Amino acid sequence: MLNKRNLKICMGSSCFSRGNSELIAEIRKFIRTHNLEDKVSFMGDHCFSECSKGPNLKIGEKIFHQVSSENLSNILKTELSDLI
Repeated sequence: MLNKRNLKICMGSSCFSRGNSELIAEIRKFIRTHNLEDKVSFMGDHCFSECSKGPNLKIGEKIFHQVSSENLSNILKTELSDLI
């Protein structure tokens, strides 16, 4: 597949201190569980300039703020539903 959906998680210190490392593991697990390795590109990115609203996750051009273990699965299922 040529055009992968891009997921980027902020790796800035503010998002990191708010728990993005746990989110990284959960996102990787979601990608594996749903066999999206060939459809999704997942990487860390520096700052989205929304530090007070972190952890921040960008899917395509859409930024999600205050991402947590509680809302992450719903975000991924909604935004990637066409790929699952």
